[in-house]
Amino acid sequence: MQKKHHLHDILEPIVAELGFELVRVLTVGNVNPTLQVMIERQDRKNIVVDDCAMVSRAISAILDEKDPISGAYTLEVSSPGIDRPLVNLENFVRFSGFEAKVETDIEIEKRKRFKGRIVRVDNDDIILLMDGKEWTIPFDAVAKAKLLLTDELLKAAEAEAEAEEQE
Repeated sequence: MQKKHHLHDILEPIVAELGFELVRVLTVGNVNPTLQVMIERQDRKNIVVDDCAMVSRAISAILDEKDPISGAYTLEVSSPGIDRPLVNLENFVRFSGFEAKVETDIEIEKRKRFKGRIVRVDNDDIILLMDGKEWTIPFDAVAKAKLLLTDELLKAAEAEAEAEEQE
């Protein structure tokens, strides 16, 4: 799976203390880079702008204190979105039944790119249904993965939002 960003271990406890999970940390660009931090609520409710602002302030404070990034950069805190990255096995379990795009570091039956329905997770293997065939992809071989934006995923997100409003 994607290598852990060098700031992940610094940021994760701060984000967790605020009631969020750190989904992904990514630096984009070399000149004036952007530090992208994706979060989701531990209670799985939808992220709102105030959540991102709160986490951004907390992260900024620790980054200012520790100064782990040389030079200027932009901090961007966001939700993972509907077509979110899949960064751990729990994500594949949670989103079983939905379409995903998976890229691997190694060839699996002469392929490195897969697009199909997540069927299940068996131990440390992801089972993906693609073109009528089940493919077994070892989680350790996954370079990156994300959900695909489909009508089915949008309907599930709408239903989740409606349920949240009724609480």
